Amino acid sequence: MNLEFSIGVRLTHFFDFLFLSLLVRSGIEILGAHPKLYWRDHCSPAGEWIRFTRKKAMPTDTLWTAEDEIAAWSPWMALPGRNNLGLGRHWHFWSVTGWVLCGLAYVATIVATSEWRRLVPTSSSILPDAWRALRAYASLQLPPGGVDAYNPLQQLTYFFVVFGLAPLQILTGLAMSPALAAHFPKLSRIFGGRQAARSVHFLGLVAFVLFFVAHVSLVIVHGFGAGMAGIVLGGVGKSHSLAVVVGLCGIGLVIALNIAVTRSALRYPAITKRLLELGIDPLKRLMFHHWSSGQSHALVSPYARVNGRPPKNETYTRSLAAGFQDWRLHIDGLVESPLCLSLAELHAMPRDTQSTLHVCIQGWTYFADWAGVRVAYLLEKTRPKPAARYLVFHTLDEKWERPGHGNYYEVIDLETARKPQVILAYEMNGVQLPVAHGAPLRLRVEHQLGYKMAKWIHRIELVEDFRAIGKGQGGWRDDVLNYYPSDAGI
Repeated sequence: MNLEFSIGVRLTHFFDFLFLSLLVRSGIEILGAHPKLYWRDHCSPAGEWIRFTRKKAMPTDTLWTAEDEIAAWSPWMALPGRNNLGLGRHWHFWSVTGWVLCGLAYVATIVATSEWRRLVPTSSSILPDAWRALRAYASLQLPPGGVDAYNPLQQLTYFFVVFGLAPLQILTGLAMSPALAAHFPKLSRIFGGRQAARSVHFLGLVAFVLFFVAHVSLVIVHGFGAGMAGIVLGGVGKSHSLAVVVGLCGIGLVIALNIAVTRSALRYPAITKRLLELGIDPLKRLMFHHWSSGQSHALVSPYARVNGRPPKNETYTRSLAAGFQDWRLHIDGLVESPLCLSLAELHAMPRDTQSTLHVCIQGWTYFADWAGVRVAYLLEKTRPKPAARYLVFHTLDEKWERPGHGNYYEVIDLETARKPQVILAYEMNGVQLPVAHGAPLRLRVEHQLGYKMAKWIHRIELVEDFRAIGKGQGGWRDDVLNYYPSDAGI
């Protein structure tokens, strides 16, 4: 197995390094949104198996939300850092798309050039030989063989990383998609649930980092010049000095690109978001937007986190004091028959119940039973006009925590609104919807992330275009908080 590499392998090696660096750093940004990992989907307080925050417990004498648990990472570690979950997710999806395409190109190259023989074991003798190589490294000695071939331990490790660890990361990433997991629940069950998939995904990230450190260390130990000559110029017999210079320039370029994209994202977040959405958002919508949820769980989590604090405005507090007797739901805009419904009138409509997994964009989850009215049923009553394309859910939530940005709202399209598990919920776990969870009425879109499920709703407006509403991004969080994506299927 002479260490000669084709141009395809060398190029994909460089781009793999680039995309992995962006993936790891954006992954750290995402982890910071909820820096705790669990093995069960209940995500009970103190139920995590590991945490990356000094906040060991939340106070019991006051209302706290999941946003109080956020850990803002430094831009030196996270991409882009400083609590920018939305942009971090955009970078993660952009990077993983490049990484997967790069991986496919790599596999195609090694098959076409027969370089797969360098990685794929063809004899069972590799196991005892790999064990002997491991013992040699443990005793601070080099295994037999020169720099012109992989030893059995290297071959076995590279095979596992390419054909084992990489596919595992892809599968666990897919298992965390609410749209995919809701439509194909067996996918996440393979790993024991969404939180188990999230934990395995994190451990996979750690494994990649450890592999990178070990890989670079072995290149240095076995001969840095020869190793760089092989992967940069194509063969260990090429100029070592030229290979080192070119290789270090390549590493410097990756570092410079990481610094440049971090600074650009922090300085121009809106422009960065729009650029990262090009090509990637249509791909996400094609893959995940059209799935519907058919979840059915027989359990309820003992604890359900909340996100966002209840409204404090006079309209809401007066209605709350009156038991929501004066509250009304208005459905108007591009409809033939506008409606104005009391809570009692909603209760009198066909009741829909569902037991589902709530998936927050921050990473935490819980199971709950919901009861309410299907949005599709209300659409039948109002009869949308031909020009209607979107539903805007207006709320009484004035976002007093962040004044000056207007009331909370969310937008979903008509296709989404008509799916079976998209309801307006007025009950949670068999009782009236709690105030902290959106009383008297909240949206449930079970194949999307939780931030789309607006709480404290009082009006639904059907529109042709939402770009004139708020900042035109399709939701309050999309407009204001961390540049969230407008489509929340993954």
